Amino acid sequence: MTLSIVGRLADARMIGIAIASSSPAVAARCAYARAGVGAVATQNLTDPSLGPRILDALARGEPAAVALDEALRATPFGAYRQLAVIGRHGPPAVHSGVHALGTVGSAHSAHAAAAGNLLARASVPAAMIDAFERATETETLGARLLRALRAGLDAGGEAGPLHSAGLLVVREVSWPIVDLRVDWSDTDPVAALSSIWDRYEPQIEDYVQRALDPASAPGFERPS
Repeated sequence: MTLSIVGRLADARMIGIAIASSSPAVAARCAYARAGVGAVATQNLTDPSLGPRILDALARGEPAAVALDEALRATPFGAYRQLAVIGRHGPPAVHSGVHALGTVGSAHSAHAAAAGNLLARASVPAAMIDAFERATETETLGARLLRALRAGLDAGGEAGPLHSAGLLVVREVSWPIVDLRVDWSDTDPVAALSSIWDRYEPQIEDYVQRALDPASAPGFERPS
């Protein structure tokens, strides 16, 4: 019911996740990221508790594969879960349980991992990774993740229609610099999410600056 990609910039300054599903509000239940730590997609008969559990292990310095294995050992239902994990350093990790639904696929590169279930074809995640890796030097992580998500849809996407999508990106501040969601759409939630992103992306730095130092933020005039 879900396809997702977790990824980071090569310098690990930004880490994030893009996700889409036939279910409502997928990003609220399945997308997790923590600044300076990593990102997790927890999907397929979702257990939301696995996201924070894996991020805690990453924060302790565990590699993605070890953090994933620890979480799976702590649950009796790992066979029903699909997870994609990336930390600040080292290779990402993916788990697709034997009871994952429908056609299941996953793929990864040095700085990203994609996974999906109930897919139109198992090659969809590979198309997402290929799109993620075709980045330009000036392209932001959010743009790369969204392009990868769209590439997954163009490669077949889910076996059924998508209804929700989300984009979550973190960096050095303690809050997500991007947390955009389309909780339900009867048409194309990824297109709707991309439209929101096009409005939001030019203002990201302004919002961060307003939080860190509002007196020097654009549009603020000091009183004389």
